[in-house]
Amino acid sequence: MNIVTLLPFIVLIGAMFLMTRSAKKKQQQAANMRDQMQPGTGIRTIGGMYATVKEVNTDTVLLEAAPGVHLVFAKNAIGAVLDDDEYNRIVHGTGDDLKVDTPVVPDDASSLTETDEPADASDDSRIDLGKKDEAAEADDAEPKKTDGESDTK
Repeated sequence: MNIVTLLPFIVLIGAMFLMTRSAKKKQQQAANMRDQMQPGTGIRTIGGMYATVKEVNTDTVLLEAAPGVHLVFAKNAIGAVLDDDEYNRIVHGTGDDLKVDTPVVPDDASSLTETDEPADASDDSRIDLGKKDEAAEADDAEPKKTDGESDTK
């Protein structure tokens, strides 16, 4: 057999090896992160809930989502272990990274339609794009027939 014919198989096997290796590395990092959890640590679950760790068991974690609200989660459901600063910034809204100088973006489209003219100076004449006048003339000329009516007498 020629090595050129085996080359695609060798490349395919090498790619599969690299993909499984990176996946195993990510799983190992996630397991190490979950093992670093201690009571009092802020976490984010894979569902996006932020909570504080109260107790760590072998397969489960007791979380406090709010004062007096305790939840039991599987360790695999922990998405990230957060630093104290990051947890407080997200949950409590505290932090020095908020800037007052940044422009405020409105959450509606009012800024797109605003003009420098006062409201009284706007053009009061509106263009009617409907066919109300033609429909009114047609109603006056001949009454419309409903489904049950016919022209026969």
